[in-house]
Amino acid sequence: MVKIRRKRKKISITKIRKRLVAFFKRLSVIEYIFISLISCGTLFLATFVIDKAYYDALVDKYISNLQNTTVIAAAEYSNYASLEAAVESGMNNRLNVASAIGNVRLRLVNSNLEVTWDTYGTDTSKTLINSKILQIFQNEKTISEFDKENGKVETATPVYNSSDELIAVLIGDLDESEVADVFEYVNDIDFALHIILVTVMLVILFINFHLIYKKLNKKLDLVADIAQGHTDRRLPEGKLTEYKRFASDFNKILDAASKVDDSRSEFVSNVSHELKTPITSIKVLADSLNTGEDFPIEVYKEFMADIVTEIDRESKIIDDLLALVRMDKSASALNITAVNMNEMLELVLRRLQPIAKKKNIDVLFESFRPVIANIDEVKMTRVITNLVENAIKYNESKGWVHVSLNADHQYFYIKVEDSGMGIPKESQDKVFDRFYRVDKARSRQTGGTGLGLSIVKNIILMHHGTIKLHSEEDVGTVFTIRVPINYVKEVK
Repeated sequence: MVKIRRKRKKISITKIRKRLVAFFKRLSVIEYIFISLISCGTLFLATFVIDKAYYDALVDKYISNLQNTTVIAAAEYSNYASLEAAVESGMNNRLNVASAIGNVRLRLVNSNLEVTWDTYGTDTSKTLINSKILQIFQNEKTISEFDKENGKVETATPVYNSSDELIAVLIGDLDESEVADVFEYVNDIDFALHIILVTVMLVILFINFHLIYKKLNKKLDLVADIAQGHTDRRLPEGKLTEYKRFASDFNKILDAASKVDDSRSEFVSNVSHELKTPITSIKVLADSLNTGEDFPIEVYKEFMADIVTEIDRESKIIDDLLALVRMDKSASALNITAVNMNEMLELVLRRLQPIAKKKNIDVLFESFRPVIANIDEVKMTRVITNLVENAIKYNESKGWVHVSLNADHQYFYIKVEDSGMGIPKESQDKVFDRFYRVDKARSRQTGGTGLGLSIVKNIILMHHGTIKLHSEEDVGTVFTIRVPINYVKEVK
């Protein structure tokens, strides 16, 4: 028979310590306080349970010892025919010895309820009426009990003579002062343990809060430095849960602000470039006219036409920039009215028909149902105009543009689809950025500024809508707009 020995996994103290440290580091401050309070409560409850068990065990021990003392003493009377015979043989002295050894009080009560002997001497010859004594004379059974109110342990045992007749009851009382002293000692130890536990927990809490406060001060100092202009710095996340969350969110805010600054710098650079380009062209054309001699009138007209074109382009850039600035303020600038979307789209497409005819492009409009929506008509007209105009400009000759309108109970949907050149996949995430142009040379030829789609997206967002793009190169592009039919102003 082959015995298979299983390897016992050795529990490493270091691993356990590391796991405990890692566990406590993951705790939040509130969780740590909660666990500390639960631990204190559990320790207090444990000490209470232990004290109660010790208290009960001590009482049982006292009762057992007292009962043994009285039973042994009572058994000696069975050697005599009567109480008088027992007294003559020195039984009272033996009771005194047993009382001294056991530190108990012994009283012998005869059938007439008279105390024939009291080891303390106070009740001798007195009548003692006691329910336990009466009960024993009736039932002949030993009775033991503990009086919690007085802290008194008492035992009553029947006494028989040599003829096995019940002749008396032996009552044993444990010295109350001894019981009180023991319980007082236990309570003192219990109180000391509680004080030690509370002190230890308070010290641990104080140390931890001191460390937390110290770390927090360091972070606040770093935040103050960042507020002074050191925006390149970042908060270390640390190991405490709250610090991680705070540092992570704070660093995200700084990163977002940094991106905004970079975007603003790039925006200013792009604006400067876009505004400078037409001015440079105008200057070159004007210098050519000034320095040239005897140009034919046709050349002058051509140069002046180019200058007008550049001025128009400059004006369009400025208009688009102003539109962006206005939209950056707030949606309160919207002039919301109930608008017939079918009529608005037909009007926009009618205006753009001349541009489409020049490139032999068919513009089709399909309406699935009448739609009345609460929108800013001027701004939404700009959205449709920009999308359809782009679909025409960046389309192939003899191509097509398809515009559709649909709605449900909550939103209306506008889809602008074309058969144009499409947008490269790597550029689709950037087309809504300011000044971004897929093909700068072609955009310059068609008069694009790179601001149109950015304006479109801002207007849609102001209406709490969405705009999605799907495009394939040499196949075409589809813009899908979804806007709530009923505009609800956001409450800040």
